[in-house]
Amino acid sequence: MKNRDLLIGFAAGAAAAYIAKEVYENKQTLYPADDVLKKVKQSFKEEGPIDGSWIFMKTEPYSQHAVTTDVYKGGITRHREDALEQYEFLADAYTGAVVEVTKS
Repeated sequence: MKNRDLLIGFAAGAAAAYIAKEVYENKQTLYPADDVLKKVKQSFKEEGPIDGSWIFMKTEPYSQHAVTTDVYKGGITRHREDALEQYEFLADAYTGAVVEVTKS
């Protein structure tokens, strides 16, 4: 009877370890919001100086056609030809790729 209990305990432990490993490997990690903002700022600085920038650290859901993902929302402000320009952007929270830029 003791050998059977030992075998059942071993099997249960192995199954739990396998399930934990699968869950850990399939978990997607978020791209840091600060790094996303740095990349966007670098891209805008190639066209000229910027005055300000911001990003929400909390993700929000975004859908376009059949694709749904979590995104960071942020913005860039700059002066061009004595006029204030404001841009808002959405960046994929898992890859850091910019998915949309709009001029406000």
